[in-house]
Amino acid sequence: MKREEKTRLIKDLEQNFARHKTALLLDYTGMKVSQAVDLRKLLRQNSYSMRVVKNRLALRALGREVPEELRGYFQKPTAIVFGEDEPVRLARLVRDFSLQNKILAFKAGLIEGQFLAPDRFEEVCRLSSRQELLGKIGYLMAFPFIQLLRIWQAPLEQFGRALSQLKEKK
Repeated sequence: MKREEKTRLIKDLEQNFARHKTALLLDYTGMKVSQAVDLRKLLRQNSYSMRVVKNRLALRALGREVPEELRGYFQKPTAIVFGEDEPVRLARLVRDFSLQNKILAFKAGLIEGQFLAPDRFEEVCRLSSRQELLGKIGYLMAFPFIQLLRIWQAPLEQFGRALSQLKEKK
């Protein structure tokens, strides 16, 4: 690989690390080309991207804001999956693809700029998505008002029942 091409790849990786808050390092040993194409297609459909990198070039591209712990995981074949938003959905996509095809091993990663150790990956996959959490917050905010309306309606409903019972008696 020529020096110009290496500097272009390093610059491209630097831009990807700066632009994306989420990056997952994967070991793709044993992955077939057709599986790699399927994974790239799946990621692209969900607005994510994947790059297979040379470890030395990726280490040069890492900026100072990237946690130091991440540098030790650039060993063996490495693919990086980048995502701008919804890191939980990205983690689930990678995990589900890995389980279906019995390939890919999660090495480490960055989620919202924070280091993610390999043993914490499953925890992230079990988290609720952003939309689910927003729905729960909305429900919790509306619940006291719903209860208040029910309390205010109860006397009127009881009064209406009492009137209907009086009407039936007469």
